[in-house]
Amino acid sequence: MSLSRLKATVNCDMGEGFSLYSIADDEALMKTIHLANIACGFHASDFVIMNKTVALAKASGVKVGAHPSLPDRQGFGRREMAMEPDELFSCFIYQVGALAGFLKLHGLPLNHIKPHGAIYGQTSRSLPLARAAVNVAKVFRSIENDDVAFVGIAGSAHQTAAEEAGVKFIPEWFADLDYSAEGKLLITQKHDQVSLDVVSERVERLLSSRLVTTVAGTYLPLGENIDEVSICCHSDTPGAVEVAQLVKKLVDESNQKAGYA
Repeated sequence: MSLSRLKATVNCDMGEGFSLYSIADDEALMKTIHLANIACGFHASDFVIMNKTVALAKASGVKVGAHPSLPDRQGFGRREMAMEPDELFSCFIYQVGALAGFLKLHGLPLNHIKPHGAIYGQTSRSLPLARAAVNVAKVFRSIENDDVAFVGIAGSAHQTAAEEAGVKFIPEWFADLDYSAEGKLLITQKHDQVSLDVVSERVERLLSSRLVTTVAGTYLPLGENIDEVSICCHSDTPGAVEVAQLVKKLVDESNQKAGYA
């Protein structure tokens, strides 16, 4: 029996500049995505950029999620750090709380939480760390929004912790990163450029066959019991706007073909 197409959205990590320094064309990217993961100050962003990025998301009709990180601005949050679950919980509460203030200012709900960089990988492998991160989503539930989601890797500790906690889980796949032969996401400190042809082939295979392309040239299933996916396009990947525009086009066409749109 053939599987139906995956229902998909496009997400992007946003607001990752600092002070006078900008790292991406957030205005152009915001026009091509459904979900914005906004940096919360520990790997990038500051109070001015955070405020501007939330306002930009509101003007663009994009749902906003928090993108908390390890406290590693120099390494852009892409260096691993030893941290106990209770420390990570407090670290994320601090950052998500900052974003929540700006969301309240602009009258927007918190849609989801997605860890950034190294801690994304660490929480995917460690169930205690994943539980700490997922429980932050429960803290920020409200009467207006009782379904703050957690974005992570299908079949990993992310999904297990979210299901245990009764938190909505949004499986994520990366259009501009590679996967090992075993299906492990290869998180790099600096993202290399990827051709649009490669992106197109990867995305179409994922949406139509639910298969992840690996560096070995093989294909692995995205995961069990997965019917939707959010595709990430990093804002600091070379050619990010063109990549995001292509992915958005492919997602819209696929959703329409499957009757989701």
